[in-house]
Amino acid sequence: MPQTILITGGAGFIGSNFVPYFCAKYPEVQVINLDKLTYAGNLDNLKECADMKNYRFVQGDICDRALINQLFDENDIRGVIHFAAESHVDNSIKNPGAFIETNICGTFHLVDAAFRHWMDGPNKVKPGYENCRFHHISTDEVYGALGAEGFFTEKTPYAPNSPYSASKASSDFIVRAYHHTFGLNVTTSNCSNNYGPKQHHEKLIPHIIEAALAGKPLPIYGKGENVRDWLYVLDHCKAIDLIFHQGKAGETYNIGGHNEKNNMTIVKTICNILDTLKPRPDGKSYAEQISFVADRAGHDFRYAIDATKLETELGWEADETFDTGIIKTVKWYVK
Repeated sequence: MPQTILITGGAGFIGSNFVPYFCAKYPEVQVINLDKLTYAGNLDNLKECADMKNYRFVQGDICDRALINQLFDENDIRGVIHFAAESHVDNSIKNPGAFIETNICGTFHLVDAAFRHWMDGPNKVKPGYENCRFHHISTDEVYGALGAEGFFTEKTPYAPNSPYSASKASSDFIVRAYHHTFGLNVTTSNCSNNYGPKQHHEKLIPHIIEAALAGKPLPIYGKGENVRDWLYVLDHCKAIDLIFHQGKAGETYNIGGHNEKNNMTIVKTICNILDTLKPRPDGKSYAEQISFVADRAGHDFRYAIDATKLETELGWEADETFDTGIIKTVKWYVK
């Protein structure tokens, strides 16, 4: 009988890139995609799965404990890959409560349901459930901010600065506690900024592409000097697959693209690509639409990931550089 994996948040940006990749790679594995379909979830992004016999979508909330228990019981879930989260920092500043509810309480309900389905008590795995695993997807923002130098490693102390990153840090600790207290087989990954197809238009790269093509101002926080390490979404998906199958129980793995860019560079790169791909009718550069807006409250200056552990222990490496990934991304949005 094929095993069943529960993927949460599979209609979101990273999840909707991961689910088709995973379903195609493991046709013998039954995949249930549980997503609440908030504004950030989009079933159009899962059209590739329409004819896949090993894929099923369930609309629901990870905070709905009765539903979670039902899914585990009726489908004998043997693995969880947990993407579902509120993830937009600006939204967490406006409405922190939603982030506490989904990211903290939702993660608790999931990991607790997994524990009760797979184990008879602390450190007592049910016979036949020895290989069940809960993989939790987190963010580099839990580590706080870096200065001009240095990198986040798995040993960097947590210092979250926004309601979003604080809620993700909390969820990381809940998952960690279920391993250390109960012996649950868990892994966690903390990734840098993702980009690529299917991302919601509130995020920097799709927002800039959309605004540029609409002839609107291209808003940049402050002076555009904030630095992020950019990771192409499919490279992230491959890393999650690797950690889920080969990572060591209880361990955390940082996933980064070795692509540090400041926001100004990102926006100018997009403008240059669009100038070639879809020139403005007046012949001018899209860069003329750049405008500066008041900086975000508590805006972390720089994030950068050291992915050495993932690369050396599990053999992962990114397939895309920023230069190759950003061209693919812009072409997808233009299309």
